[in-house]
Amino acid sequence: MDYNRIFSDAIDRLHDEGRYRVFIDIMRTKGAYPNARCFHGHNGPKPITVWCSNDYLGMGQHDKVIGAMEDALHDVGAGSGGTRNIGGNTHLHVELENELADLHGKEGALLFTSGYVSNEAALSTLGKLLPGCIILSDELNHASMIAGIKNSGCEKRIFRHNDLDHLEQLLMEIPEETPKLIAFESVYSMDGDVAPIEAICDLADRYSALTYLDEVHAVGMYGAHGGGISERDGVAHRVTLIEGTLGKAFGVMGGYVAADKNIIDCIRSYAPGFIFTTSLSPVLVAGALASVRHLKDCAEEREAQQANAASLKAKFRDAGLPVMPSVTHIVPLLVGCPLKAKQISDILLAEYGLYVQPINFPTVPRGTERLRFTPGPNHDEAMMDELTKALVEVWDRLELKDVRAA
Repeated sequence: MDYNRIFSDAIDRLHDEGRYRVFIDIMRTKGAYPNARCFHGHNGPKPITVWCSNDYLGMGQHDKVIGAMEDALHDVGAGSGGTRNIGGNTHLHVELENELADLHGKEGALLFTSGYVSNEAALSTLGKLLPGCIILSDELNHASMIAGIKNSGCEKRIFRHNDLDHLEQLLMEIPEETPKLIAFESVYSMDGDVAPIEAICDLADRYSALTYLDEVHAVGMYGAHGGGISERDGVAHRVTLIEGTLGKAFGVMGGYVAADKNIIDCIRSYAPGFIFTTSLSPVLVAGALASVRHLKDCAEEREAQQANAASLKAKFRDAGLPVMPSVTHIVPLLVGCPLKAKQISDILLAEYGLYVQPINFPTVPRGTERLRFTPGPNHDEAMMDELTKALVEVWDRLELKDVRAA
């Protein structure tokens, strides 16, 4: 058996399809975000502007966050020292969970090492605890949700994206006494559209289903206190379980779930992804705690971010670029070909010092490959004009007018 050939062929297929992933070697510049230094393909660093970070509000650079992390490092040390059950349950972890529960109006919250882990652990555990449970999943749910549903061993039924009629049809086919869980996201990060949370909760009430809402691309970003779309729309209290991340708008690292105390206690007590892993470093927890507290009380960053996202969309449309419809902070630009998407990204980085990563299958469906821009509060007008001008030049150079906006 030629094992090496099998692995080589697998990588070659990715190259042939134009979706081999290249990690760009960069270092962000503290205090000057979105400016960074790129080491990819250079002898020494080259200055660049980052346009694709999920640190949506630049909180990873905020003085309060950095200061809290420095204080924790000198007060506690680098690591937590163990699992939450064995030595790794610092007071900072407890404080952050209390803040997150309060953020979403829930009785409790539970920290995980990432948003992926929180989705996988929570969904798989819930499914195993509910006898005969059927999970109804939006077709565009994140890979971590899909993994959690698969690992739950439950029967899964997929409803068309944000299609309430299809969801209700599936619910009607399930006996009333059968446990049901509807899993969906608030902001879908590749298209920038939003789920009809209230209407889904109405269906859940009508058909005796629980609801599981992934708010990772919305926490910190929406609502008076950064509680996400569910807070903005006044429906957080109707959602059974809310999942979020600390690695995007909050600018640090980690994931969490928030729900009533019995559900949280069950996940805490049964989820292997929580029980058997070293807890988050208290340094990270301190930074996340400072970020959550700041964004609860201050809307300045999210208001500036929303204004810049709207401005960039308008500039793209005015320039005739194929900006895809988006009602959120995500600004996707349709390319429709993985090879072209990679080529555009490479030219922007090498010639203009503008960094945006191509998004290809399986993250998005084939034929919808795109560049995904996430302007932050610190991207100014001149940066947006520079980016738009560069994109128009590259689009014309590569003769991509067939995918210009109609």
